[in-house]
Parts: sequence; structure tokens; C-alpha cells
Amino acid sequence: MKMASNDTGLLCHCNSECPSHGDTCETDGVCFTSVEKKSPHADNNEIVTKYNCLDHEQYLPPDDPVWCNPDEGASATLSMLCCRGQDFCNGQLRPTLAPPPPPPPGCDSRRAARCLPLHQLTPPENPIVCHASSSNNRTYASACCDGDLCNRLLSPQLYVVARAEATGSSWDNTSEMLLLRITVPIVIIILFIVTTVLVYEKCRGSKRRQFKAKPFDEIDEHLLEPPELSFPGGGGDLKQLLETSTSGSGSGLPLLVQRSVARQVTLDQSVGKGRYGDVWRGRWHGEDVAVKIFSTRDERSWFREVEIYQTVMLRHENILGFIAADNKDNGTWTQLWLIMDYHRHGNNGTWTQLWLIMDYHRHGSLFDYLQRTTVDVRGMYRLALSIVTGLAHLHMEIVGTQGERKMGVESERGRQGKPAIAHRDLKSKNILVKSNGTCAIADLGLAVRHMPDDSVDMAPNSRVGTKRYMAPEVLDETMNTSQFESFKRADVYALGLVLWEVARRCTAGGLHEYQPPYHDLVPSDPSLEEMRKVVCVDRQRPSIPNQWHSSEALRVMSKVMKECWYHSPAARLTVLRVKKTLCSSAVADDAKMMTSAASSQG
Repeated sequence: MKMASNDTGLLCHCNSECPSHGDTCETDGVCFTSVEKKSPHADNNEIVTKYNCLDHEQYLPPDDPVWCNPDEGASATLSMLCCRGQDFCNGQLRPTLAPPPPPPPGCDSRRAARCLPLHQLTPPENPIVCHASSSNNRTYASACCDGDLCNRLLSPQLYVVARAEATGSSWDNTSEMLLLRITVPIVIIILFIVTTVLVYEKCRGSKRRQFKAKPFDEIDEHLLEPPELSFPGGGGDLKQLLETSTSGSGSGLPLLVQRSVARQVTLDQSVGKGRYGDVWRGRWHGEDVAVKIFSTRDERSWFREVEIYQTVMLRHENILGFIAADNKDNGTWTQLWLIMDYHRHGNNGTWTQLWLIMDYHRHGSLFDYLQRTTVDVRGMYRLALSIVTGLAHLHMEIVGTQGERKMGVESERGRQGKPAIAHRDLKSKNILVKSNGTCAIADLGLAVRHMPDDSVDMAPNSRVGTKRYMAPEVLDETMNTSQFESFKRADVYALGLVLWEVARRCTAGGLHEYQPPYHDLVPSDPSLEEMRKVVCVDRQRPSIPNQWHSSEALRVMSKVMKECWYHSPAARLTVLRVKKTLCSSAVADDAKMMTSAASSQG
């Protein structure tokens, strides 16, 4: 439809972008009415009808604008009709949208025709958007042209996925490839580390067997022989075995020997009960051994005692003797054996026993011995000095010496020394009386060790010491547990109470029945609060009978025990000072007795 300009203005209906606020517009061109589908991708979207003016200068081309041509200007989303015969002629126009073109095979029917301004071309010389159909894009395709209305003839094609490609291997999936590239190196590294550790442990185990097994083979073969062939004698066999096997290390038998000895111990008779278990007399090749059976809840104490008793250079005549430890499992029950002259842990299906096997001393504990026996001055010194000597050995640190070389390798045991050890539960029930009238300190389940780095090796068990023998700083919780010296001073306080028990049964001070410390101040099983009031608040100590002042030996003993149980830990004597004082007093007393005997004979 050829269009010419009007010499006079043409009035038209207007409802969109009108030059004035009214609903009319004036033009030198034509009036038009258009219908437009806002979203080409919606099937039932709202169609917007617009009325407006088209000025002559906006004609494209100038002589026949395409928008006013119903054959060329209509599309599925936009249609426009023009008129100029009379004012407001566009109110009668009814443009219609063209039917949408059929979709290409395998593609969506959603298409859009657009103009792309020059300033949106990126890059200007070769826009990427004009090549979108060249890639394998399954959701978007585009094509460009630079002629008037040329884009109606363009047919960009979406990328159609072939069935074989859609169901192909997943190795081309980017996320799966990324996961694979991360996982495979990690698995390889883990396998390498595990293999390295296993090889290292195997090599180290071979070296241990090479250097440790050889010295024990000969002993173990004798132990595995029938009893009548390996140990025909009695009495001294156990002592001989220890001397032969330990080579002076003082830390028990080699593990292979321990296992053999443990299998040969049998229980004979129950000899006592304690707070943490029962004590039995056992038999090993005709010799008596003591077997302490712990309850299951005290398993940590059992393990700790095994650990302490295996300390290098611990063996001493005034420390209860240790022989071995072993773990035995026959499929239905398990036994852990510690032989102090023996220790076994048994689990027969429904309950567990922890056995500790020690030297057997028929007199039992000092607590039992003093209840049924009195001692003279010499017997008192013998008991007291042996207790002090045993505690001094525990407290003493022994510096390691140059180890002997075996098969070209320096013995680890030779390089080690004995660390200082504090008992933490010293009392008359944890001291055994030997047949010669001396004592041996037992029950090291609460002991702590002074490590080379100045730290304190403390057992992680819930047991605490005996309340009656706790030092003031333990009762009021003011003790510095990070310093080993604090534990030694607490042991000295308990030592003073034990010396009081021994001196009380000495005939030189008159006949006094046995009583535990503080027997007249607290009940038989005192609480922590009761002990704290007596010891820390009232600062009372066991009473000293007046008769003791008539005996020089008891005067010395009372002076020593008072200096052991001072309230201030720093003011207490050391164990070595106690030993020196008692030794001097005992020697003087012996000299006096010899002089008196000589005078009477003269």
C-alpha cells in the first residue's frame, strides 16, 4: 500500500506512548492499529492491542512501509494495519496474528525474531550470537542477516541428540571425570602409606625377634620341660630363675619366660580379702607364691601395677618381688598374668579376673602382723629400717649406665636408668612382713614416676589413696601435682604414721594393743571431711604415750615420726634423712646392749 504524506494533520486514536496526555495523536502519516503477543513461548498469553500514529519520516521503506503491508508485516507475534482516509480511522482496524510456522523435526516450536543493534554486537566484527547454531547446543540456536526483513527466511536448528549418544558411556561427563581425577590419586597415596607402615612394622618386628629372642631361648626350653626335669629342687629355684633370666636388670623375666612360668602356677588356698580383691596362696614347682585377684572394675590399677613393676632396676629386697606378666587367650577365656612372682587376668565367659602373683610371705601384711605380735627394740628397728630402705629405693633415681652390646647392637635396657617413683598409698596393709623380720613394700597400683622431662607419669585410674593416711595437702587439695617432689613428701607423711604403728607395739614402751592412726579421733572408716577436720583444721596427730620417753629408741622414733608428719610438706624429713637417723640410733642401741652384756658377764 503506497503511502503519501498529508498536508494537514490526521487525528488518530492513541493508547500507548501518546505525545499528549489525551487519547489522540496527530500525524502527517497514517493511523495504525497493532496486536502483539507479549511472550512468544506461551500458548495462551495475553494479546496487547495498540492504537497510535506513524509519522511519514518513520516509513520503511519510505514509499511502502512494511508494517502497513498485511502480507509481509504480519507474524505469529505481531500484526499491524494502517489507514489515513479519515480521522480516527484506526478505531475500525482489526489486525490478526499469523499462524505460527510448523516446528522443525525434533525441535521445540518456540521461536523469536529480533533486531540486534550494532552496539550489542560482541565482538563487532564476528558476533558470537550469530554462530550459536554451530555448537552442539540442545536448548538454543540463532542466525543473523543484514537485509530488510531477511530474518524471516532464517531457520536456525537446535542440536538433536542421537539415541546412541544419549545412552553412551558416562566417561565424557565432566563431573564424573573430575571426581575420578580426585579420587584415584587419593586412593593411591593411602595405599602407599599403608604399605610403607606395614613394611616398617615387619622389619622392626624382625629386628626385635633377632635381638631379644636369642638370649631367652635356652631358659624357655628348660621351663617348657616337665617340672621334675627342669626344677628337681625346691627352695631356691625361683630365686635362681630370676638371677639367671634378668641379668641384673631388676625388671622381671623376659616375656617368653614369663609366659612359660605363668602357665605353671596353680591356686592353693585363699589367705585374705581386701578392698580391691582377694589374695590366694599359689604353687609353682613346689614353691609358694602369692596371687592377688583384682575385680574387673580395677583393671586399670592392675595394668598400672604391671607397668610399674617392670620398671628397670626396681627389684630390691624391700620391694615385693615381681616375676612376669602375660596375656593368654584360649578362645573362650583370656588371662593376663603378672608374676611377682605372678599376675594373671582371666575372663571365663561372663566375668573377668585380674591376677597378680607375688612373693609369698606367710606373716602377711604389717597390719596383720602387728595385731598378733609385739616386737622388742631390735625387732622394731628391723621392721622400720626395712620399710624406710624400701621407700628410699622407690624415691631414688638411678642414672642409666652404658649398655652391653649384643650382636652389634647396644642393649636398650642397658642405656636406661630407674626413674624416681612415689608410692601414693603407703600404709601398713600394703607392707608385707618377711620371715626374717624385715618388710617389703607392695601394691604399686597408684605409684607415679618422675620422667626425664621433669613431668609426672600418673596412672589414669579412678582410685585414690587411703583416707586415713592422706597428707594434709592431699586432703585439702592444695598439693602441686605437677611437681614430683610433692608426691615424695606425701609418702613421708604416711611413713610417719606407719612408724607410729610399729613403735606402738614395741615392748620397751609398755604393752599397747594395736590401733590404726587416729583411732581415737575418727571412726573405723572415716570420710574425707572427717579426716580433713582432724588433720587440716585441728592439726591433730597420733598421740605419743608417756612411756616412750623412758626408752632412748622410742624417743628417737617419736622425734622422727613427728618430723615426718609436719603440716608443711617442705618441713618434713626426706626418706634418706629418716634412714640415716634410724641407722645411727640402731647402731648406738646395739653397742649399748653389747656393753651391758659384757658388763653383766664380767
